[in-house]
Amino acid sequence: MKRFARFAAIAALALGAFVTNASAQNTFNYILRSPSAAQAQAACQTYGLTMVRAIHAPDIYLVQASSAIDPRTMVQWSQNDPNVTKIQQAGKMAVPENPAPPAPLPGVSIAPTAPAAPNAAAVAAPSLPGSGTLTGPLAKIYGTSAWSAYAQQPALPAMNISSVGGSGIIAVIDTGVDPNNAVLAPVLVPGYDFTQNVAGSASELGDVSQSTAHILFQSTAHILFGTQAVPVNPTSSALLDSATASAMQGVPLPNDFGHGTMVAGLIHLVAPNAQIMPLKAFAADGSADESDVISAIYYATDNGASVINMSFGFPQISDALMKAINYAARNGVVCVAAVGNNSQNALVYPAAFGNVIGVASVNSQNQLSSFSNFGPDIVTVAAPGEALITTYPGNRYAAVWGTSFSAALVSGAVDLLMQSAKGNVSSQLLEADYARALSHAQTCGASGSLGAGCVDMGQASKFIQQMNMQNSH
Repeated sequence: MKRFARFAAIAALALGAFVTNASAQNTFNYILRSPSAAQAQAACQTYGLTMVRAIHAPDIYLVQASSAIDPRTMVQWSQNDPNVTKIQQAGKMAVPENPAPPAPLPGVSIAPTAPAAPNAAAVAAPSLPGSGTLTGPLAKIYGTSAWSAYAQQPALPAMNISSVGGSGIIAVIDTGVDPNNAVLAPVLVPGYDFTQNVAGSASELGDVSQSTAHILFQSTAHILFGTQAVPVNPTSSALLDSATASAMQGVPLPNDFGHGTMVAGLIHLVAPNAQIMPLKAFAADGSADESDVISAIYYATDNGASVINMSFGFPQISDALMKAINYAARNGVVCVAAVGNNSQNALVYPAAFGNVIGVASVNSQNQLSSFSNFGPDIVTVAAPGEALITTYPGNRYAAVWGTSFSAALVSGAVDLLMQSAKGNVSSQLLEADYARALSHAQTCGASGSLGAGCVDMGQASKFIQQMNMQNSH
């Protein structure tokens, strides 16, 4: 499974008793659909499968089989078996090869040959909008510890967002979140770590050593004083105070560490009153098992989420993933997905599913980002995806590039639209209705390459208001 992010970092389910110790190196994971738990167990006995856990009781299970058995043979064996509705091998993919470094922020000079570790020579700190932490009305919205460059960044006016708010629960299927982040902590609700099968904070800090986490959390200087932009991999640079930058010398961070915290920060930027449910399906290296992603979709739907943010994708269509998305849609959950960073007109799932809002990235001039995928068959709308300022583990911040982050902005925007839908209208609206609202967009891209265009929340909100008026007559 590919993680969709080019970023520069600034700064027991049901049937848990079935968990097995089988070695993953000698087994393949399968997603088994069966009419009942008893029939699933019968299928396991018939085909030598080991039950691992329920993905969504009573009909979807994660099972394992010996890797000596060809998955195609397993599918053939189980055809026409009344105990097997469907069985497919669970996809397991990792992040793609490192892309070219993103364009620097104004005032930042990042060496093009920066090594993939935070031991590069420090470069100039960025010159960003905003001069300190927040005061006044914005402090009441984001907290007094928030950085003004985060709360007042150009992405909001670029999307024609005149006011922020939100009221629902937005599930973030990602690498987890930093539960101690001062900006995010007030809006986090309990989630689930599917990589460890543990309910709670879904923290991504467990993917780094305690000493590394300690370095990130220590702070000897204010965010705006004595800062250094230090490359941490070919697409990331941390904005650290000089003492922290020195302490991080030679400390390798996993390639996607912090991704979930950064995605959550941009959702919170647009919908600061919405609650965020972190669902950890990815390791910090950007890898995930399809079964964990699917489990997270069902979990979000069954636990009150109104929006699911999915900043990831499969290159191949998956029946099990499609059924999970359909389940969410039938239950009124709006799914938003990144379209990918491969600079291609290509289908990537779940963004390419018809009941998912696929989001591409544009720059500050509303032009297609050089890294973003595109095309009318995958893109619903486009949103800013370059040099966005967001939260990072350790109460730090990040400048990020990627469709992962464009999708996060749109997830927050959908929550705003849900808030503006009144009375019976809100309960009646489905993903297609919010997609239609967002289709009232600014013209950008060519020949539908960016779907309906660039998000214009003013026009989208007017569409929802018209539906409210029609419902009141």
